[in-house]
Amino acid sequence: MTHRTRRLLTVGALARVEGEGALHVSARGNEVESVRLAIYEPPRYFEALLRGRRYTEPPDLTSRICGICPVAYQMSACRAVENACGVEVGGQLAQLRRLLYCGEWIESHTLHVYLLHAPDFLGLPDALALARTDAALLQRGLRLKKAGNEVVEVLGGRAIHPVNVRVGGFHRLPSRNELDHLAAVLRQARIDAEETVGWVAGFEFPSLTVRHEFLALTEPDRYAIDSGTPTGARVGPFGVGEFEQHVREHQVPHSTALHATLDGRPHLTGPLARWNLSADRLPAGVRDLAAAAGLGPSCDNPFRSILIRAVEVLWAVTEAQRIIEQYEPPPGPAVPVPPKTGTGYGATEAPRGLLYHRYDIDADGLVRRAVIVPPTAQNQTAIEADLRAFIGPRLHLDDAELTRQCERVIRSYDPCISCAAHFLALTVERS
Repeated sequence: MTHRTRRLLTVGALARVEGEGALHVSARGNEVESVRLAIYEPPRYFEALLRGRRYTEPPDLTSRICGICPVAYQMSACRAVENACGVEVGGQLAQLRRLLYCGEWIESHTLHVYLLHAPDFLGLPDALALARTDAALLQRGLRLKKAGNEVVEVLGGRAIHPVNVRVGGFHRLPSRNELDHLAAVLRQARIDAEETVGWVAGFEFPSLTVRHEFLALTEPDRYAIDSGTPTGARVGPFGVGEFEQHVREHQVPHSTALHATLDGRPHLTGPLARWNLSADRLPAGVRDLAAAAGLGPSCDNPFRSILIRAVEVLWAVTEAQRIIEQYEPPPGPAVPVPPKTGTGYGATEAPRGLLYHRYDIDADGLVRRAVIVPPTAQNQTAIEADLRAFIGPRLHLDDAELTRQCERVIRSYDPCISCAAHFLALTVERS
């Protein structure tokens, strides 16, 4: 079968993404008939298993959804529960949460930049080949990731699935010695992050333009990460409590992950969305370095998202340094959050994009319903549309090269496929 009569290209397992997924492309002649990004991880029922649990448990339970972004789930869960109980955590406790989140951004983005995505731009098959080609460069990436891990470990109790976070704050506060140690680690991390931006800026970026709606949290005077207002580039801002009125999930037959649309249209959340909506909120020094690296005030090429991630690592390092420098110990590690009947909403910016939680809590402090909308589920419809546009002019390529280029596109969106599997209903058609 030649490429001119090709009916199906199947990528059974996508390489260098978080989780398990596959790609199926159908084409007739020079026309792409369908593109399906299939998520086939087993259903994990997190929304169901939260029902009947104490209102204090979602931060710990939902952090197990993802080993790379556990802090994102903890922070969104805390915000939703506290919102339902009518409590707002502010002051230095909120700053410590932001510091913890910065640590996750550093380690997650660095993992993606160096180990998952950079080999695509260097003509290498994987990070092991990068280690053989330039060991010092990879060591810089591992050192930068380790800095993020140390921030998470000090604030969260351990680097993977932190245990120090609780509704209302933390179980314990970091000591001054621990923060001084982090300050020393972050001084080297800042050098490594600046060098990373310069290194990534030298990559050659293929052309691909996205025309979807962007969705991200925004704040008027700072780069949104741990709080903010959901904002669409065209839709505009809306309250966190209105999220489900605008973002609607639906099932597709080829995936165990729900797809989502924003006001009926595909949308993207993540680095591209944050950059287009909030680049002007970055500190002047970070903006200047980003401009020198070739990033303007807007960006619509997903291949260049690796450069935005590198800039966001630098921002997270500088923000972590600022928080540590200005830190004053609060009166206690947490504020009281007594249970209250109500519905609470929380949203934060995971490295991969906007993450939304909603909890209905009864008078006994039990969760009666949970809704979790992760970034990858929101992005899948847009990814499929962009793949279709990308593949059309490249149908003349042989299967191996087309597969390589399709995987490269998918990695540009940094999908966390494991986080996307919240499938609850199953329909099987048999004949």
